[in-house]
Amino acid sequence: MRLYGNASFPPPRPFQDAAHEQLRQGIRGGHRCQMLMAPTGAGKTYLGLRVIHEALERGKRAIFVCDRTTLIDQTSATADRYGLSDHGVIQANHWRLRSYERFQIASAQTLARRKWPEADVIVVDEAHTQLRAWTEHIASCKAAVVGLSATPFAPGLGRLFSNLVNAATMRQLIADEILVPLRVLSCTPANMEGAATFGGEWTDTAAEERGMEIVGDVVSEWIKFAENRKTIVFGATIKHCEELARQFTEAGVAAAVFTSGTTDAQRERLLADYRGHDSALRVLTSVEALAKGFDVPDVSCVVDCRPLRKSLSTAIQMWGRGLRASHATSKRDCLLLDHSGNIVRFRKDFEATFHDGLSALDAGEKLNKTIRRDEKEQPKSACPSCGYQPFYERCMGCGFERKLQSLIEHLPGEMREIRIGSTKYADDARHLWEQACTYARTYSQPEKQQGRAAHIYREIAGSWPPRGWQLDTTPDVQISRAVLNKIKAANIAFSKRREAA
Repeated sequence: MRLYGNASFPPPRPFQDAAHEQLRQGIRGGHRCQMLMAPTGAGKTYLGLRVIHEALERGKRAIFVCDRTTLIDQTSATADRYGLSDHGVIQANHWRLRSYERFQIASAQTLARRKWPEADVIVVDEAHTQLRAWTEHIASCKAAVVGLSATPFAPGLGRLFSNLVNAATMRQLIADEILVPLRVLSCTPANMEGAATFGGEWTDTAAEERGMEIVGDVVSEWIKFAENRKTIVFGATIKHCEELARQFTEAGVAAAVFTSGTTDAQRERLLADYRGHDSALRVLTSVEALAKGFDVPDVSCVVDCRPLRKSLSTAIQMWGRGLRASHATSKRDCLLLDHSGNIVRFRKDFEATFHDGLSALDAGEKLNKTIRRDEKEQPKSACPSCGYQPFYERCMGCGFERKLQSLIEHLPGEMREIRIGSTKYADDARHLWEQACTYARTYSQPEKQQGRAAHIYREIAGSWPPRGWQLDTTPDVQISRAVLNKIKAANIAFSKRREAA
């Protein structure tokens, strides 16, 4: 039996160590299926392989599931680099078919057509995609499951995974110089007024039609603000991407299309050229093929020409393609040229996710359900401290936070009471959390209780509870009349907003 003792992982960063330990605590707490949320640059594959290595050292069997066949070889090469070369690959006609190995890297598409091998640990990459191949399997198997995602916002994830671990926030990764700051310019937008929608989102046809009208502006404003930056341009459809690439080329800028219609051979040639630091190819246009799992660190500009109203996860995946730091090229920032209006539509929720991650999977689900409607005239939203745009409550540039009137006031003394005005709500912050958990356990479904408690706490305290505070380990207490009244008022306000919508 192979012991996998010669594996050699780079030393973990403190947040990676902490995330791994939270997963261990989750298993000890009875959570068989857990979601690990980690932004671009946080090392999702690294963390997933560390989990697998720990299982292998204990004589267990493990599977790493990739949602796209194009990521199989990339993950296999990474495993080799970390000393986990004793693995097989489950993919049609793959040269590394080794069914006897205890560690397998598998294509979800291939698993859908075959019997799953036995496993004690399953790691699922890009778990927000919820492919049937693995969602049905993990519901009935006994393996410990870790889902990996930068944007776990898809409906139903809370039913598949009972625990959410935030590895790090985008704000933290920028402070650690793993990501670079995002510098935003709101450029000529497509006019989406009256455009056709389906399920609340603009149709591809409508987005393409409106986007075609401003292709000239996209090219001219890129030349004005971002000339010579290695760039990814996201369009609405393949036809839109082809027209964008054509007009960039006509303007003397080397550009190419990278979409689902690009053949494997073409992709290899394009990427080999594009990855070169001195590549003549400066612009790639894409719909979604480059939005996930594509990392060229010296990309320093993202052009968003794909208007959205609901899918914050898609927007974050697109913007994240340019955020990875590149110390070899002295990259200082990522320039986002927003021709879609997305950064303004999503500014409130993106800002909250940027600073705090998610409090619960149910909270993430709501982010992809809410329709953001354009206002006739968007209000000025620059940070009062540094001028960063867009700004809602807490600046993504300098961290300045607009203080809300409902923020708690701490009174001096060892037991710091929580008051709003003259009304006392709790003996201290922990007491407030205990009351929130008690209410959530009484009135919410089990899978929503953690998130409900967190939102009650935030409604009163003005900030999320500390990350380590979990409902499962919090006792029931008597709920004060002030807290009950506050929750009731918030429920009434929510019902009125929903009726109005």
